[in-house]
Amino acid sequence: MALSRRTLLAASTGLLLSSAARAAFPERFVRFIVPFAAGGNADTVARLVGQGMTETLGQPVVVENRPGAGGSIGADMVAKSTPDGYTLLIGPNGPLVNNQFIQAKVGYDTLRDLAPIGLTSIVPHALVVHPSLEAKTIAEFVALSKTRAIEVATSGYGSATHFTLERFAAKTGAAVVHVPYRSGGALMPDLIGGSARAAMTEFSIPLALHREGKVRIIAIAAEKRSPVAPEIPTMIESGVAGFLAGSYVGLLAPAGTPPEVIAPIQKALVVSLRSKLVLDQFAKLGIDVVSPDLMTPAGFTAFIKNDLALCREAAKVAGIKPN
Repeated sequence: MALSRRTLLAASTGLLLSSAARAAFPERFVRFIVPFAAGGNADTVARLVGQGMTETLGQPVVVENRPGAGGSIGADMVAKSTPDGYTLLIGPNGPLVNNQFIQAKVGYDTLRDLAPIGLTSIVPHALVVHPSLEAKTIAEFVALSKTRAIEVATSGYGSATHFTLERFAAKTGAAVVHVPYRSGGALMPDLIGGSARAAMTEFSIPLALHREGKVRIIAIAAEKRSPVAPEIPTMIESGVAGFLAGSYVGLLAPAGTPPEVIAPIQKALVVSLRSKLVLDQFAKLGIDVVSPDLMTPAGFTAFIKNDLALCREAAKVAGIKPN
């Protein structure tokens, strides 16, 4: 059946309007959903990065905290949101990867229900000990553990630092006993007091205490030494080949968000991550800026897939199971 000139004109006009609407993104404020309470690493990164993105997008970026279930509630909310770019998840390891190994029902699949936009940052994990522990290097720590298993605290069962500890033990042969705490900050008083002798935690948490001599950071699981503490070696330097681990934060949209919407968000993310404001604050906090390839949807997707594989193997070896 032949289409009338009016029908064709209406259809073409509709397409033009649709394209114009997408090109105009964003027309209002953008929400960053942080799946944890205010004050944590993800919240800090969200507010810094969002501040930088506001100028590029020309609209405010509003941070909204939706804590609960180890981050799964906030992540699930974003996964089920309208895929229009106005509701985004800025989340860490837990809701993106770890939770599926420790929660019987998460409610979403990261790579199926969310669209990675870019990785923002990584805080390397660090092996830190009480000064009385007779181990100043990774080799000495492993050797000491083989004479008597060392209790090592982490920020909780199934946390990113727990998975790192299990990977570290499997890689080095260290004999460790996992001691879960509520958070990385919660374990520090016991580590300072000596009732906890060692911990695997985010590098930024014990850094000030390390400088004061109250704890000793043996090594960090990063590619290179941190400019804020160049005296601390990496685990790779210390003989743990290829060992990298950290608490990361990334930006994701609901699956199905159009590429035309993802593109300006990702561009604004990169501009923000390269800004003096963000770089200066990250440096002060001991947060590593990621390489440009990880700031892309493809790079961040590959990063998540790799972390899933590493955690799946660690869970299998260590017997980590859903609660």
